[in-house]
Amino acid sequence: MSNLLDLAREGGPVMAPLLGLSVATIACGLERAWFWYQLFNKEDQVVREVLDAAQYSLEEAQSIAEQSQSQPIGRFLWAALKLRRPTPETFRLALEAAADKEFVRMRKGDKLLETVVAIAPLLGLLGTVIGLITTFGNLNVGGGGSGEQASAAAAGIGEALIATATGMIVAIMALVIFRVFVTFQSQQMDYFSEVGSELELIYRQNWYEPQNSETIDRRSAMSNP
Repeated sequence: MSNLLDLAREGGPVMAPLLGLSVATIACGLERAWFWYQLFNKEDQVVREVLDAAQYSLEEAQSIAEQSQSQPIGRFLWAALKLRRPTPETFRLALEAAADKEFVRMRKGDKLLETVVAIAPLLGLLGTVIGLITTFGNLNVGGGGSGEQASAAAAGIGEALIATATGMIVAIMALVIFRVFVTFQSQQMDYFSEVGSELELIYRQNWYEPQNSETIDRRSAMSNP
C-alpha cells in the first residue's frame, strides 16, 4: 500500500484523476460483470420454459415471462406475449421495440469506459510533460553541471514517466473490459433475434394461422348455407 502511495506522489498532480478513473473503471467492470453473470445464468432456462409453454398455452407462456421481469430476456418475451390477438407484424414490432430497450440497458457503462480509454493516456502524457518541465526548470544549465545534478535530472525524468505508464495501464484495463462487454452485447443481439424469431414462428403456426383458418371456414359456411 505504501508503495502505491509513493508512486502516486512521484507521478505528480495528474495521478489523482488517474486513480479516480481507475477506481471508476474497476467499479463499472464489477457491476457489469455481475449483470452479465446473472443474465447468462438464468436466461436459457427462461427461454426454454416460455417457448415450451407457448406451444400449448399463450397465457402460461405470458405468466412465466411476467414472473421473469428481472431478466432482460423475460421482459423481451413478455412485451409480445402480453398483447391480445396481435397480427404477426404487431407481434414482431413489440419484440423489436423491447429488444431495443434491453440493448440500451446492456450498454450501460460503455460511455464511461470509452471516456477512460480516451482520457487516461492524455492525462498520463500531461503528467510527463509537467514533470519534464519541472525537471529542466530546476537544472542549472550555465552553472557547471555537477554529477549530482545530472543524477537528479535523470531521477526526475524517471518519476515523470510514472504518469504516462499509469495512464496507459488504466486505458488498457478499460479497453479490455469494454471489448469483453461489447462482445457479450453482440452475442445477446444474435440470441434475442433467434429467440424472437422462434417465438414468432410458434405464434404464427400454433395460434394466429389456425384462428384465421377457423374464421375463414366459419364465414364460408355462413355465406354458403
